[in-house]
Amino acid sequence: MADMGSFREAVTAWAAGGPGDPARELAARLPVQTVVLLEGPSDVAAVNALAESRGRDLAAEGVCVLSMGGAMSVGRFTELLGPPGLGLRLAGLCDEAERGYYTRGLERARAAQEGFFVCAADLEDELIRALGTARVEDLVRAEGDLRALQTFLRQPAQQGRSSQQQLRRFFGTKKGRKIRYGRVLVEALEPDRVPAPLDDLLTCL
Repeated sequence: MADMGSFREAVTAWAAGGPGDPARELAARLPVQTVVLLEGPSDVAAVNALAESRGRDLAAEGVCVLSMGGAMSVGRFTELLGPPGLGLRLAGLCDEAERGYYTRGLERARAAQEGFFVCAADLEDELIRALGTARVEDLVRAEGDLRALQTFLRQPAQQGRSSQQQLRRFFGTKKGRKIRYGRVLVEALEPDRVPAPLDDLLTCL
């Protein structure tokens, strides 16, 4: 049975140069209304975790949350999914440093920019600031990663960096860790402490 995961896989394959018919057929059958374009899987984990905490089933609402595998892919995805392609509504998050890629991609695809929200550095940075470094360190301890963090902090490259910068870098040092903490950090947020870009994105969907 077709589901949003199948559509996500079909779009990813299409963006990589595969045929577009499977994505077109699934978009019509499900039906899909909105695609949330995110840079990577950790962002997907965070968005899904926040939606679940608010009692929302995005797939059932016709929303596909999709990892593009990097900000520079946004032009390709907007072309395939926006007005030139499937004509779906687009939304998403981007980092301040990558804003230009998104602006150019959306303009070329003649897609609206209102559903895209900007993180100062990236979403992990937003979440760490919202929780505070002491709370994030507690979560690292609860997840069984305290020894790994302590070893990481002894590295010469980490000396002189702020605790926030160190934690952000630590999450990206092991495969799968950044994805796991995307969910862990969101689940630890108080409802009134959700970073504005993430909160605004969920509100607009």
